[in-house]
Amino acid sequence: MPPAKKRKTAKTARGGKKGVVVTSTVEESSPPPADVQDPAQPPPEPQSPPPPPATTTTTDKPQPVPETPAETSGPAKIEEKPDTQDAPEPPSTSTSTSTSIQDRMARFRALQTRAKSSSASNLTAAQKEAHRLANDPAQLAAIQRKSAVASNKLLKADIEDDGGDFERKRAWDWTVDESEKWDKRVAKKDRHRDDNAFSDYGREANKIYKRQLRNLGDPDLERYTREKMRAIDEAAARGTLELVETEDGEMVAVDKDGTFYGGGGGGGNAFAGFADSKPDKKAVDRLIGELKKAEEVANKKRKDRQARNGDDADVTYINDKNKQFNQKLARFYNKYTAEIRDSFERGTMI
Repeated sequence: MPPAKKRKTAKTARGGKKGVVVTSTVEESSPPPADVQDPAQPPPEPQSPPPPPATTTTTDKPQPVPETPAETSGPAKIEEKPDTQDAPEPPSTSTSTSTSIQDRMARFRALQTRAKSSSASNLTAAQKEAHRLANDPAQLAAIQRKSAVASNKLLKADIEDDGGDFERKRAWDWTVDESEKWDKRVAKKDRHRDDNAFSDYGREANKIYKRQLRNLGDPDLERYTREKMRAIDEAAARGTLELVETEDGEMVAVDKDGTFYGGGGGGGNAFAGFADSKPDKKAVDRLIGELKKAEEVANKKRKDRQARNGDDADVTYINDKNKQFNQKLARFYNKYTAEIRDSFERGTMI
């Protein structure tokens, strides 16, 4: 059976014309045209197609033009638009799309949370900084000190107006022990008021020694007692030390041959093993801290000296007094010795 012929409509006839709006409608639910014969019947004789109808052209609104079906020798093939609504989408594409949307929403919520927390922390930090700048610690301390001085003066004026003793009235607020400690502190401060500047090396060494004693800490009496009792027990076990009980019930250690407390090279000498003594970790750490502190002080002094004299300056002095003397000599005699010094430097370079 030969294929069906294509229907020639007014749209195809007017395809080459421009400026003409033509619309064609095909009703899918309408029955086939009367000219289309049943495929079971024999094909009719071919006839010439009728001429196309006149084209209706309007400028305001295009009018639909009825179609003129052509005679076919076979069954007509009606073109239908594919129904895209009933076609199911691939499941993999929909799943991946939903997953990507969920991931984007999760990231967006995380960014929103981070932005909120950042803004809150920035606001808190800004408030703290503003409060710190508004309340200067030095200014607050000065205000408190002035307030204390003013209240003290007011109290003194009130007591003197009543005919009382201000010092006695103020002493009622302190105990005897606190008063004695305060007097001792004031006296020590007055005594060392003029002792801050450098006077001589002996006094400077004394100050360093006292500072080291203060930083030494309290002695470990428990460790001392434990080692002492161990030494006494060892000497008593060797027989060089005898424990005697007095009438009062007190135990007294008697050194028989004088080797426990003295030298003599005896085996019972409790103090001969000081070379084998091993300090604890706390004492070692304290010693290391003191050495580091001394090194930091020396480095600071050297940096200060280099800042005053320049990093590349030659050190031609042994102390500050010698430095001042050398500067005085240079101020008066450099103009006479400049050539000699330059010649000497050139000679050493050669």
